[in-house]
Amino acid sequence: MVDRTFLMWPFFEARHRQLAEDIDAWGASHVSDLAAGEHEDLDGTCRTLVRGLGSADWTRYAVPASGGGLLEHLDVRSLCLIRETLGRYHALADFAFAMQGLGSGPLSLFGSPEQRQRYLVPASRGQKLAAFALSEPEAGSDVASLATTAKEEGNEFVLDGIKTWISNGGIADFYTVFARTEDAPGAKGLSCFVLDAGTPGFEVTERIDLIAPHPLATLRFDECRLSRDSLVGERGKGFKIAMATLDVFRSTVGAAALGFARRALEETIKHVSTRKLFGGTLSDLQLVQGKVADMALDVDASALLVYRSAWTKDCAAERVTREASMAKLYATEAAQRVIDAAVQLHGGHGVVRGNIVESLYRDIRALRIYEGASEVQQIIIARQLLT
Repeated sequence: MVDRTFLMWPFFEARHRQLAEDIDAWGASHVSDLAAGEHEDLDGTCRTLVRGLGSADWTRYAVPASGGGLLEHLDVRSLCLIRETLGRYHALADFAFAMQGLGSGPLSLFGSPEQRQRYLVPASRGQKLAAFALSEPEAGSDVASLATTAKEEGNEFVLDGIKTWISNGGIADFYTVFARTEDAPGAKGLSCFVLDAGTPGFEVTERIDLIAPHPLATLRFDECRLSRDSLVGERGKGFKIAMATLDVFRSTVGAAALGFARRALEETIKHVSTRKLFGGTLSDLQLVQGKVADMALDVDASALLVYRSAWTKDCAAERVTREASMAKLYATEAAQRVIDAAVQLHGGHGVVRGNIVESLYRDIRALRIYEGASEVQQIIIARQLLT
């Protein structure tokens, strides 16, 4: 059984404890069936998961009430609890939920009423899939180096450039895209746009296959014309929009990693308690007990950092750049340690394709890279302390 005593920590309100209970019950009943076709039809499975999450109203937590959501504002504690729980049941279920929030995040935080109605309402119901198009071949963590341009021509912006490593690329119904609208260097000249899949001049040029598959693609914009009402927020404020969006969702990456780690610990405890060895069970060995203790320590430490960051964003501060980076950095690195230990303690079974801990071993690796690699989080934390 997963330890649920953390729900009594002062970070949570009664509504969060009820949410945790409800999403856990739903996950146990629905996730396996919804994700059953992942190996045969990855794209179709992701669409099925989003529709299922939408039918159950979980995606309504990923947008604010002004866009069809359940809560007036994005509640990071709720987002983290949902991602942690879905991640514990299936990584692709977590991915499907997360992208509805991240992909539409700029609209949730800065979108016009018209944009929210057009995009957020169907996203909140699982009817439209969202994507967040920030990274480029030569600009990932260094957002200020983006080269994609959006030049103003009359009442339109003409978008040219390439985006890559875009989650939901190829299956999303709409994309929030960051491009350079000004000649100003670095972060000062960026703006954010929203565009529909199928817009003339927009093309998915490559699908990227990962060790833990999920929809990922390279996008090309070739004289892609967007109307003025495609601009999200203010012109030239794209860097602020991107950072504010990541401020909300970066903590939730840590929560997903925490869910992976909890599942690995749960599977390990079951295995070592029943695996016969040397006249007893694997759990009788002190070396094994030491590993299990370290795994549990990493899980609880991650949870403290994740939910501290989420509570701070919800209740105490407008920006949580340092707290979110700490949560993301520690939880993803800790989950890698926990899952590696789980594979080791499962022995040969731990490296058999299809074993839960083997799947987790592939699932966790990307989390240490996307939404800012671990080394980037270290730089962010240090700069926050030194400036």
